[in-house]
Amino acid sequence: MDPKTISLPPMKDLTTDNITANVIAINSVCPDPRLRYLFSRLVTHIHDFARETRLSTSEWMAGLLFLTAVGQKSTELRQEFILLSDTLGLSLLVDSIDHPKPDKSTEGTVLGPFHTHDAVEMEHGEAIHTDPDGTPCLVLCTVKDTEGRGIEGVRVDVWEGDSKGFYDVQYEGRDGPDGRALLKSDKEGDFWFKGIVPVPYPIPIDGPVGQMLKLLGRHAWRPGHLHFMFEKTGYDHLITALYLKDDPYESSDAVFGVKESLVVGMQEVTDEAMATKYGVQVGTKLFIYDFVLVSDKEAAELREKKAREAMEMHGRKMKFFNGLPVPDVD
Repeated sequence: MDPKTISLPPMKDLTTDNITANVIAINSVCPDPRLRYLFSRLVTHIHDFARETRLSTSEWMAGLLFLTAVGQKSTELRQEFILLSDTLGLSLLVDSIDHPKPDKSTEGTVLGPFHTHDAVEMEHGEAIHTDPDGTPCLVLCTVKDTEGRGIEGVRVDVWEGDSKGFYDVQYEGRDGPDGRALLKSDKEGDFWFKGIVPVPYPIPIDGPVGQMLKLLGRHAWRPGHLHFMFEKTGYDHLITALYLKDDPYESSDAVFGVKESLVVGMQEVTDEAMATKYGVQVGTKLFIYDFVLVSDKEAAELREKKAREAMEMHGRKMKFFNGLPVPDVD
């Protein structure tokens, strides 16, 4: 940080026309090529946004104060910045770029602002909820690779809201996780648990993101869903969710998370043998889904292929650094 030890290009007579090139030139001394590229494009797009919209000082100050309020609203248990990213569609976009999915694999979706790291490990078939008002449901799942083979030992993180549309972290006095669990797939790749039928709910509107949605004339509702996160060495990290078919907000999710392949119809346990096997009553609501994970190798190859196609479309000569594109200036 000592200016005497850093060689910088000279700057003077900065104008609306040359400020962008000068900022990029100053940042070009960054030794990390990927970080240098990211800031080059970030500065370019932000400056072009200001020039294109003829951004006023008062508007930019309102934006700065808005971002300040987003940070101030964030806590260990509520991430308002994730909520902002979700409602702008950026979370889904980044996930789709960083975790591309080949055909017949499970698509990803948004993490959401209410994931925590304190869920406890449970055995298959245990109830993850203590909500007495929720409609019980049995969730039967498998996790396989793209060749159709069950994957043993996958760490499955599951979480959902309650019957009133709230997550445990939204209640004052929370003393531990509820509606959450950590499971491990068995040798066939199966896992199952008892939850409750998910209900639609509004994302929090008591903060700056809620104010933004109101100004934009948007609603804040999400369709009912169950969250899942899958982790196992050798496989691409998957964050996804299952959405209830025919939910009133299935096609207008406030955070753009719904994908057709993740919409699931509700079934019922109609077989006495199944009810006995899983410890539920006949008539219990039932979710069944087969998840398909992609190997790290498959994901890396597809990610680079799509990146090369995107760079070629934009006419950019690029090379790859740690698996990510940077300008090829050689």
